[in-house]
Amino acid sequence: MDGIYASKWPFFAPGEIEPAGWLKRQLQVQAEGLSGHLDKVWPDVRDSAWVGGDREGWERVPYWLDGFIPLAYLLRDEELIGRARRYVEAIMASQQSDGWICPCKKEERDRYDVWAVFIICKALMVYGQCSGDERARRAVCRAMKNLESHVAGATLFNWGQSRWFEAMLPLQWLYAEQPETWMKELAVTLASQGLSYERVFGCWFDGEPDGHGVWRQQTHIVNLMMALKSEAVFSGLSGQDPNAFASRMYALLEKYHGTPVGTVQGDECLAGRSPVRGTELCAVVEEMFSCEVLASVTGNAFWLDLLERLAFNALPATLSADMWTHQYLQQLNQISCAAQQQPTLFATDGPQSNLFGLEPNFGCCTANFSQGWPKLALSAFLRTEKGVLSAVLTPGSVHTQMNGQKVSVTLDTQYPFRSLLRYTVHCPAPVSFELAVRIPAFVDGAEVNGCGAAPGTLWREEKVWQDGDTVEVRLQMRPCLKEWDNGMKYLQRGPLVYALPVLGRAFPWEYERNGVERKAPYCDYTILPEGAWNYAFAGGDMRVVETEVGDYPFSRQTPPITIEMDMRQVTWPCYPGQPGVCAETPAEDPAGPAEKKTLYPYGCTTLRMTLMPERHG
Repeated sequence: MDGIYASKWPFFAPGEIEPAGWLKRQLQVQAEGLSGHLDKVWPDVRDSAWVGGDREGWERVPYWLDGFIPLAYLLRDEELIGRARRYVEAIMASQQSDGWICPCKKEERDRYDVWAVFIICKALMVYGQCSGDERARRAVCRAMKNLESHVAGATLFNWGQSRWFEAMLPLQWLYAEQPETWMKELAVTLASQGLSYERVFGCWFDGEPDGHGVWRQQTHIVNLMMALKSEAVFSGLSGQDPNAFASRMYALLEKYHGTPVGTVQGDECLAGRSPVRGTELCAVVEEMFSCEVLASVTGNAFWLDLLERLAFNALPATLSADMWTHQYLQQLNQISCAAQQQPTLFATDGPQSNLFGLEPNFGCCTANFSQGWPKLALSAFLRTEKGVLSAVLTPGSVHTQMNGQKVSVTLDTQYPFRSLLRYTVHCPAPVSFELAVRIPAFVDGAEVNGCGAAPGTLWREEKVWQDGDTVEVRLQMRPCLKEWDNGMKYLQRGPLVYALPVLGRAFPWEYERNGVERKAPYCDYTILPEGAWNYAFAGGDMRVVETEVGDYPFSRQTPPITIEMDMRQVTWPCYPGQPGVCAETPAEDPAGPAEKKTLYPYGCTTLRMTLMPERHG
């Protein structure tokens, strides 16, 4: 195998992907919200040292650009593209003659954590892929060549040491275009100096989270979610199966720290499976990106199933529906978003971690959440050896060439809120290629053009396609209660987990701290419950109710699909010393009478109960 790594299902070029329907609207909401305005309102981006200012000159601008650039190009929005280009032009113009690209003085380089080099090169790679500007490739090549000499004397430390594998992506991008031996040598050097997650998980003694307040790089949740792909993106040089380590690592993490929505809990480090400990937003988008890369490299559809669980549940739940605010930390059973008492329930996160706002607890997520939706859109269609794979079942099109002919494949759907997928092929002349459709493992059944298709497989058809040919896929998704720890259960239908929404009231908090102004709509919000939350499932029939997918696909007021079922109130105390945080499990008292309640998709909730017991009176 040549190169740093190879891909069984390569990504299409960004310009070949066109989102549509609810996903395009979600991208527009992101552009209208905080992500689309950070360069106007947040000093760490607006006045960053990356563009000649005096604010943060490390990870925040690269994080933001890594999502803002594909957002701008996917929307074909010239104003957004121009703003992204202004940052890229300034960064490339300030690159030093020896290739050093980060904003620090020469005498400070040995103390500068080169994690920022990896991520700015990723952002420039995305810009080059989106814009076709060859200067981006040259800038990345010079930066990586400089990094080769830099780490020869100043070895990796801190975040760079823990996230060494992120550099493999821009290195492979360079190598695929113009391979040079030093690129492989640098990859080996970084892997040798970096933290070995294979060793961490090879010596996994048990699944218990670290003691309260203990912070370690090797249990840091964002590091771990990035590291899922660590061996896959080095597999061209190691010769290892690119899927093996990722599968083993995720299985361990899911067993001891997993959630129904696919996240691995960490507050800031591994946090077990308690429904009140939570998961960091950065971990959500980095796990999504690892799934996207792993699916592409390994050709294993498991990572696409996991990606959809994350994207349709965890990502929208930790953002407000208008995407002007976000949480640092989301909880499965979240009955209040308010400052906690000290010491907090969380291991190392602060008391404001589950508030919605501009930068609750820490600002990394403020910049980094921008990559979530755009990179999902870029993963909707992947290449197969013979054609096109509909990988993530979101509405949109791919416009490409097959066997020298122009081809477009369009998916018209409101999945995951609906179960029908309609594919249409457009081509000026008949053309032969393979169309593959992923049938998710979590559906109960499927039909493709009236014929059965098994969950967890790829439906494939290779033929000569005519302009206007269609494929219709009907997915069967039945709601069901699934077992969890300590006798708790959760409700799932297809990729969507459902939660009981808790009526709440938001209290805006406008203020200024450290020169950062928080004002509506991006001020901080305390959200307190104003309705009962202490319920248990009561069994019986479940009724699925479909409504229009509106301007905010993950609306808290008018979700596009709900499930009605019987529930009963139970005695459920709050967590000791933390008013507004429910205990992990309720008391065993008798339950109240059955009440008809409406459950929302998890991603359409702010205050919610997800894991609950089942009580029959």
